[in-house]
Order: sequence, then C-alpha cells, then structure tokens
Amino acid sequence: MSPTRKKKSADTLQDVYAVIMERLSKVKPLLDDCRHPNWSTATQDLMKIASLAESFAEQRPKSSRTAWSHLADSLDQEGVSLWNISGLMRKGPEEDGLRHIAALRLAALRLLEAGLETKPGTETLVHILQLASKTGITLLDAGNNSLAATVLTSAAKFEEQLKNASDSDDSHRQAIASATAVYYSTRMEAAWKEGNLTVADYMARKITDDNQRLGLLPPHVRDLLASKFHQIGRSLLKETNDGCKPADAVQWLQRAFSMADQEEGTAGLTGLKISILRTMGRAYFLSESYDLAEGVLDELVPTIDASQDHASSEYQELRWLRLAVLKRRKASDHTLLGAYKSIIDHMEFTEPNITDILQDLRTLNQHTLVTDVHRHCFDRALRRHTTEPDHIHRLILSLIIHTSKDDEHARAMKSLDDIFTSVCDADLELPSIAATACLTLIWQYGGRHYKSKKWSEAADWYMAGSHKLFTTNSPSTCAKCFRKAALCHIERREYALASTVIRRCPTNEASTHYVIFLTAIHQGLQDEAIRAISDMVKAPDFDRKMLLLATQISHQSDMKPVLLAVLESLLKTLKIGSNQEVVVEAMTLIRCIVKLVLSLLVDPAANRPVLIDTVVNQFRTARILAEAASEQKAVPLVFKDIVWLWKTAYNCAVQGCTEWENAGDQISELFDIAREILEICCHASPVDVDADLSIHLATATFAAVSGRVFSVREIMAATGMADKERLEALFTEIKVAKGKIQELCSKVLKDSQDNEHVQYFFHALRVFETEFAAQLQDWDSLSQIITEISDSGPLAVGTYEAIADILWLDQACPVNVLYQCLEAILRASLTHGSLSVEKFARWIRAICTICLAKDRATDRLKAIGYIEQALNVIEEHNDSDAPYPMDERQWLLATAYNTGTECLHASIFDEAKRWFEASTVICRFVPGGQARAERVFDLSAIFSFMLY
Repeated sequence: MSPTRKKKSADTLQDVYAVIMERLSKVKPLLDDCRHPNWSTATQDLMKIASLAESFAEQRPKSSRTAWSHLADSLDQEGVSLWNISGLMRKGPEEDGLRHIAALRLAALRLLEAGLETKPGTETLVHILQLASKTGITLLDAGNNSLAATVLTSAAKFEEQLKNASDSDDSHRQAIASATAVYYSTRMEAAWKEGNLTVADYMARKITDDNQRLGLLPPHVRDLLASKFHQIGRSLLKETNDGCKPADAVQWLQRAFSMADQEEGTAGLTGLKISILRTMGRAYFLSESYDLAEGVLDELVPTIDASQDHASSEYQELRWLRLAVLKRRKASDHTLLGAYKSIIDHMEFTEPNITDILQDLRTLNQHTLVTDVHRHCFDRALRRHTTEPDHIHRLILSLIIHTSKDDEHARAMKSLDDIFTSVCDADLELPSIAATACLTLIWQYGGRHYKSKKWSEAADWYMAGSHKLFTTNSPSTCAKCFRKAALCHIERREYALASTVIRRCPTNEASTHYVIFLTAIHQGLQDEAIRAISDMVKAPDFDRKMLLLATQISHQSDMKPVLLAVLESLLKTLKIGSNQEVVVEAMTLIRCIVKLVLSLLVDPAANRPVLIDTVVNQFRTARILAEAASEQKAVPLVFKDIVWLWKTAYNCAVQGCTEWENAGDQISELFDIAREILEICCHASPVDVDADLSIHLATATFAAVSGRVFSVREIMAATGMADKERLEALFTEIKVAKGKIQELCSKVLKDSQDNEHVQYFFHALRVFETEFAAQLQDWDSLSQIITEISDSGPLAVGTYEAIADILWLDQACPVNVLYQCLEAILRASLTHGSLSVEKFARWIRAICTICLAKDRATDRLKAIGYIEQALNVIEEHNDSDAPYPMDERQWLLATAYNTGTECLHASIFDEAKRWFEASTVICRFVPGGQARAERVFDLSAIFSFMLY
C-alpha cells in the first residue's frame, strides 16, 4: 500500500474512532439507569456505535497494525466495559428493556471485534464466538431476528478460524467444542425463528453429527442444546395445524432426548428428560405411532408416580396422554382401567378434574369399564374427608346416567345400589338439591320404562329412588318412589307385590291410600278398598279428583259396595253453601247412591241392617239438600230430583214394612223424610197441592207415627217397660201428626173421596194417643181425648172400642175415666148402631158394673137405664143371626133381680120395682124364664102392696 493510501486509511479510522468515542461519551452517563427517559436515544446511539465499530473493523488494514493498534486497544476496552455493564443490567419483562440490553451487547460485540488482532489466538476466538452467540440470543429474545442472523452470520468467520486453529496440547478442545456447539445452536434458533427450517435443520445436524465434538461438551451445554431441540420440537408440534407434520417434531424431539440422555444423574437433566419424553409421547401420538408413544409413556409413568410432585398438572397430562394412546391401541379393559386409576389416584378432586374424568368416560362404549372407573372414583372421593358433597353428587348423577344405558338391567340396579350404599356407609349426607337432582333422573328413567310398558324395569328404577341415601333430606320422596313402584307392579298384575311395596309408605298421604285402593280393587278385597277410601279422604293432602278416578275404577270393577263407599265420600266433599251448582251435583250423587243401595238390598246375601242404615242416612242427606235448595230458591233446578227422592223414600218405606225385619225406626224415619221432602215440593210448586199428594202426606205422617208406636210396643213387650222421655216424645209426635192430618182433611181433602180413608188415620192416632196417655198416666189428657171423640161421627165407635180395651186392661186407670169411655161407647153405638150385639152386651155389663159399684142413686138409675136399653136390643135381635149372648142375658137377669132385692131391703121401693120389672122382661129371653118371671112377679106384687 502506498504511503499516501496508508495515511488516508489512518485518517479515516481516526475519524471513525472519534465519532465512536463522541457517542460513547453521550451514552455512558445513561447506562446507570435503564429507566432514564433518554434511554431510547441512547439505544439509537448504541446501534450507531455498533455500526461504526463494524465499519472500523472492515476498514482497518490487514497489515501494519501499529498504525491503528492504539485505536483498536481503546475500542476493545470500551467493548469490554459495555459488555460488563450489560451483564449487570436486569432483564425485565418489558420489551424496551430487552431492546436496550440487546443494543448494548451488540455495540460491545462490535467494539470487541474492531479491537481484535489481525490473527487472534484460540482463546480470543472462543471468547468472541461465545459473545457473538450470546448477542445473537439476546437479539432473538428482543425480537430482532434479522439483526441476530446478521450477527451470527458475521461470526461464522470466527467459527471457521477456530476450526482451523492449531491446538497442539489439546488444552482448548472442550472450550472450542462448547463454543462451536453453542454457536450452531444459536444460528439454529435464529433460523427457526425466521421460519427457515431448512437452515435450522442443517445447523442441528452439524451439532449432532459430530460425535467427537459431542463427547467434549460439558453437561450444561448438553442441557442447553437439549432444551433448544425440545423447544423447537414442541413449537413444531403446536404448529401441526399450520402445515407442519408431527413427524417433523418427532425428529427434533429425538435429537433433544438423545442429547439429554447422554448425561445421567443430575436432577435438572432428569426433569428435562421427563419434559422431553412428555412432548415426544404427544408427538408420537399425533403422528399415530401409538406403540412408540406407549413405550415412551410406560417409561415415564413409573418415574413421575415416584416423584414428590406426582400430582402436578404436567404429570397428569402424561397420564391422560397414556390413556389416549391405550384407547387408540384398543387396549383391554383391564389396561384402560389401570390408566384411569393412575389418573384418579393422583388428581385433586376439583370440579374441573372431575369434569374431565366424566367427559372422557362418555366417549367409551365399554359399559363395565365405565362402571368400574366410576366406582374407583367414588372410592377415592369417599376416602378424602375434604371431598365436597357436590363432587359425590356429580359422580352419582353420572353413574345414574351411565347405568340407564346398560342392557343388563339387573347389573345396572346392583351398581346403583352398591354406590348408594357406599355413600351411606361413609356417613356422607347429600344436600337436598343434590338429592332432588338424582331423584329427578331416577324418576325420568323409570318413567321412560313405564311408557315403554317395561313395568318390571320401571319398578326397579323407582325402588332405587327409595334408598336411604335420599330419605334423610327428602323423606316424602321415598313414599313417592314406593307408590310409583307399586303402580308398575299393578300394571304387571302382581297385585300382592304391589300391596307389599305400598305398605312401606307412611299412612298420612292421600296418594298412598289411593294406590292401596287400586291394589285392593284388583285383588277383589272390598273391605280393604273401602277402608282405603276412608283413609284417603281423611289425609291432609286429599284431592277430590282422586275420588272421581276411584268412582270410575269402582264402576268398572263392578264392586257395588266399594262404589257406594266412593260415592258417599264424594258426596261428603261437597260443601253445600250458596252455590246452586253444588246442590245440583249433590242431588245427582244422592240419586246414584240410593239406586245403588236399593240394588244391593235385592241381593239375598247382602248385609241388610248396614244397607238399611245407609239408605236412611242418604235420605237424611237428601232432606238436608232439599232444605238447602229451598233456602237458595233452587228447587226448580232440582225439582225432578226432589220428586224422585220423596217417591223413592216413600216406596222404600212401604217395601220395608213387608221385607225389613227389626227396622221399625228406620222405616218410620223414611216415612218422615218422604213427608218432609214432599212438603218442600208442595211449598215450591206454583200450583195448589192436589188430593193425591195430600193423601201421600197423610199416609206418610200416619205411617211414621205408627212405626214408632209399634217399636215402642215391641220394646215394652220385650222389657216390660219403656223410657218415659221416649213415651213423652212419641205422645207429642202423635198429637202433631193428628193435627197435620186434621189440617189436610179440613183444607184439601174436605170434599175428597179419600176423606173417610184419612179419617181412619185420624181415629187410629187417637187410639195411639190414648194408649200412651195411659202409659204416662196422663188421665186428664185421656179424658179430653174421649170428649173429643164424642163428636167424631160413626167412625169413632171403633175408636171407642179400642180405647175401652186399653183402659179396661189398665189397672191403674181411674174408674171415672173408664166409665166416661164406656159411656161414650154405648152412646155412640146406640146413636149410630155401629157396634155388634156381642160387643154391646160386653160393654153394657162393664158400664153397669161400674155404676152399681159406686152404690149411688144416680149411678143405679144410669145402670137401670142401660139395662132397659139392652132389653130393647135383645128384643130387636132375638130372631136375628147374631142374637144377644145368652150368658149376657143371664147376667142382666141376675143383676136386675139382685139390685132390685137390694133396693127392696133398703126400702127404696121405686127403684126396686123398676129393677124387678126389667128382670121380668129379661125372663122371657132365657131358658126357664117363665117360672122365674112368676117369682119375680110375685115379689113385685108384694113390693107394690107394701108401697101402697
């Protein structure tokens, strides 16, 4: 080089140096604080310094270093200073901080390159190559990939010099190998980040193909290289959706594992190997190399299970990956179960982890395997005292869903029962919401089987819901399950089994009694069905719709007693108020019930006393309904029903008179009810009451009283006495009935042809009245009755006779009352000629006996008057078919003669004469009467003589 050119070159280097030093003087004060606001300017200056230093290195002459050596030494010192400063600066997460450090290191590297000797030594080359690698890494981290590639490319000359450097004593072999390998790895990383996989792969081969160099690398370098290979392989694995193939990643991961596997014993390397194998297993899996993937994972799993951090998320990923590989290889259920157990045994029981297990199980078709996994998960969950009930709840729900898909029903039910029992044995209580959710699923699957007419399966599902696991927080649901199961058994016609199941329910629910009713109906148990209806109505949750269903079922089963009980209960549920529609419905029910009872009464084997009481009770209710309809002005709405009711009650009572035994009171009450309902009809009728209805009113009134009279008579005949209060009540009732019949006769039946017929009722009631007045010894009332009868016309004669019979037999009857009655009889009979001669003779004897017993002149005169009337009767009927009885004639003769004799002795000659004259007349009508008449005549003549 000419002197002139040398001088020019030296001048240029001097100028560049001056500019570098000037900029360094500005930058250095800012390097102490990386947060200085002018740091961005300093970064630009550092980049400019690096560019100037690079220009200095390119322009310096290759010979005669003395001309610029002092400049080079100065730049080298500045480079060392900047590099040291970069080492002291912390690499924060901020992107600007990385750029600052990268710029600082780049400037330091270029200054060091500018200060290098023309032929640097081996150590210098190793050092500068290492710095170039570090600078490239820093630039890559700062995101300046192109500049990093430029730095690393320019450093290739140092790598080449190292390759050609002589090392006679081999003291620098390891350093050269390490620096070269790190340099290649840095270039590899730079090419990868630029997307140039070809160059990256080339650099990787340069590292791995030189076994001699690899043997010289220290552990930390191998660790670094393995990490970089792993990083690239893992990145390629993530980019498989962008056109990369899993096989590409496998190649890088194999390099990483090969590099890491060359060193054993360090904890860090072991961790790195595990990480590499984890990624490699996933890569094999994605590349469908399942055998290789399984081999890798089989090697890993024992290691990670033995580690202290065996439950980490990364290790769990490996276990999941192993499971996925086994499933792809279609491994046996036993092997898959082992994989699942490994996952479950090392996982925390959290919501996400349980979700992962359950979602994965849904992808399997192996029913037994899924069940076994569920059970193992249950076992592990129950062993952990910190497990929340929600986790158990989720597992139970999942198992319920799973077992619902089992083709083997018995196995499914056993699985459920085992799990439920294990939860109970662990003293774990499900919250009410969780229990409700489980029961909802159970009922849903039971309902599906029920709709499919799989009654047995449906019953088993419902019975599963009755497990004690669910009864703690939801006891009512247990009864619901039993009822549903019982209904399934009913559908299968297993009525005995249904009955057994339903009896496990509490007895305070109407629904339970309804199911009991169904089982009893199907078994033909009428009494039990009736009892179930009664209990159902009493239950607090009773719904009237149940009775409507029971009505239909009872009707279809043709069990009339049960239908009767249902209808009666249905009637009781009606609230008779101001609602006319309720009255109409109740009337319809009453008619149905009455018809049903009457049809049951026809059966020879029927329980007549009970049915009679039932029909009477129903007519009582009918009377109440009729009264309610009358109060509500609703009679027109139910007029036909009311008419039907009174007629039916009347006819039923009439029929009962001949067919019902020992039911006098019920018959009487039916007549009363018929009368009362008929009266309501009459009051509501817009027209006047006709004679026929009045006859029925009178007949019903009379029949009711008569029935009660007969009942009292039967009691008195059986016991010899009767309750005084009952006698008084009946006495009052007779008076009331007599008044009602009298009112009908005077108003409606006055001119009717049936008036005389009704009069017989009236007179019979007088006899009843007399009878019970005598029983009560109410003689004043009895005297009034006799006086009342005196003006009652020819029909009263029979009444008098009956009354006389009553009084004659009653020893407690006062004589005056008896006399009054007998006198009225004789007066009526003489007036109307209604008595027979025989009866007349009997009552003549009776009244004469009473009169003569009083032994008073007035009474004797009455007696002789009656005897004279008897003489007229004797004469009138002497030649008739019914003459005066001979014994009575004899009695009259003896009484007249003896009384005359007594009067004669008492010097009552007028009376004696009259008695003797009567006896003389009687003698004509008795055998041997002529001789007797002569003696009487002689005695009468003596009386006449003495009188005069």
